[in-house]
Amino acid sequence: MMKVLMCIFAFMVFAPAVHAQNKVFGAETFTLDNGMEVVVIPNHRAPVVTHMVWFKVGAADEPPGYSGIAHFLEHLMFKGTDNLAPGEFSKTVKKLGGNDNAFTAQDYTAYYQTVAKEHLGTVMEMEADRIVHLSPPPAEVASEHKVILEERRQRIDNDPRALFGEQMRAALYVNHPYGTPVIGWMHEMERLNWDIADAFHRQWYSPSNAILVVSGDITAEELKPIAERIYGALPPVGVPERMRTQVPKMAGEKRIVFRHPEIRQPYFERILIAPGYRQDKEESLALQLLEEAISGGPTTRLYRTLAVEQKVASGAGLYYRSDAWDDGEIGLYATPVVGVSLEQLEQAFEEELRLIAGSGITRDELALAKERLKAKAVYARDSLTGPAMIVGRALTTGASLEDVENWPQMIDAISLEHVNAAAAKYLNPDENGPPQVTGYLLPIEAAAMVDESPALLEAAE
Repeated sequence: MMKVLMCIFAFMVFAPAVHAQNKVFGAETFTLDNGMEVVVIPNHRAPVVTHMVWFKVGAADEPPGYSGIAHFLEHLMFKGTDNLAPGEFSKTVKKLGGNDNAFTAQDYTAYYQTVAKEHLGTVMEMEADRIVHLSPPPAEVASEHKVILEERRQRIDNDPRALFGEQMRAALYVNHPYGTPVIGWMHEMERLNWDIADAFHRQWYSPSNAILVVSGDITAEELKPIAERIYGALPPVGVPERMRTQVPKMAGEKRIVFRHPEIRQPYFERILIAPGYRQDKEESLALQLLEEAISGGPTTRLYRTLAVEQKVASGAGLYYRSDAWDDGEIGLYATPVVGVSLEQLEQAFEEELRLIAGSGITRDELALAKERLKAKAVYARDSLTGPAMIVGRALTTGASLEDVENWPQMIDAISLEHVNAAAAKYLNPDENGPPQVTGYLLPIEAAAMVDESPALLEAAE
């Protein structure tokens, strides 16, 4: 599911559309005196708005030893303030006929509500209140602490694919917080408490570290006086500079073999580090096009070769994650057909990668990739929440609003040479390139399907 979502957002973050002055969304922006950035995305199809507050802080900003505190704080934001009882925030939104939720990622935490336009001021006042007056009762903190531990058990510990992905990233992101899961490691989550959450809240939840995005039946002219009155009254807090470590170059091959009794279908995956959009715009755009050209559907290179022609895989593809404050990520994945081992599948996959890295894609493949991206992105403005999500994710991970709005022109400027240079740099399995890790997810009884060598890092459940 996460791969699907990442692909959707990769298509939509810089989605082209026919719009005023050739802008994607025609968004309007201003900044409050306390530093809060405000983006308005007009959409007058219905008298409804999606209101989002994005904080430029996430799991990768947590203090060492307290993984999961960003996510725990997200939960506690719904558990009461000096003015609102626990749960009253969401109950109020529901009474207004709306819905609300929140989510935490490595680089950001976001809170959102979708309500009728006439109720926008109400949700803004409640949101502003919990930014500065958060005070959940001890019983609520203890109860929610149990909730996140159970969430870890259900979503990760009881899901072998989730455990596999967690182990893969822990092995890849050596010396970097992206190797720690957003939800946290269980032994560290168990020690989380209100004092740690409160300190994290006070340190990072400042209007100067937040982006307000409102999408729907409103203009910047209408929103500005409301935003100034409600959010503009919040005092700014000095936010520390993000201090992130770097993944060192790897000297050897790294592999994960994960066996689990609940797995019925073997699975191959390789993930490697690549620049995110903030780190290298041109290369990131080239990688987006490469992803679409060779893995954008059943007629593209990877699926056609491995599944249709060679019949060694029932599915195969590549994804590229560009929306990260630090390193981005390329993932290669495939599922073998019955009778084909993961080693045979990996060899076939690598042979195709050698061809792509050596010869590149064709001009026709590039042209079709651009057209498909535009076709898939043309509906980006059809929802209220979608554009707010797109803009928020882009701005909190280092892109600018101008980047989002002008993506059609930037994508058209990417040449075949740019794309093929990226393919040669990142896809050649024979080069000692960027840090990477290869993983085999196997049923317990399939243990004999892989080579038992000391180079394998094994994880068994």
